[in-house]
Amino acid sequence: MSTSTTSDIELTVTPNAAVEVKKFMEAEGVTNEVGGLRVSVQPGGCSGFKYSLVIEDKNAEDDFVIENDGFKVFVDPFSAQYISGVTIDYVTSMQGSGFTFKNPNASGGCGCGSSFSA
Repeated sequence: MSTSTTSDIELTVTPNAAVEVKKFMEAEGVTNEVGGLRVSVQPGGCSGFKYSLVIEDKNAEDDFVIENDGFKVFVDPFSAQYISGVTIDYVTSMQGSGFTFKNPNASGGCGCGSSFSA
């Protein structure tokens, strides 16, 4: 498991999630030298906020850039206030597979696991 801290952002990406991120980056032709995974929080979802993961060619000028296990993680200033302490995992079950988020700062959530309230 890789936990990275930049400024006051602590973000953990499990080994399973890191493998999947690297697969997506390779499939999209994004190099780990400048590209990476954008982790963001956006208004919406059934609990008020929702997580978003996107592979990007490079970071934005005001992003926090977190070095992870073989790739970079980009977090915008708005999302940073909600991301600290989050663990991103990739799980496979009978219902399907996908990324999950464990946020100790969330005051509530929903059954889908991809939205939360703060």
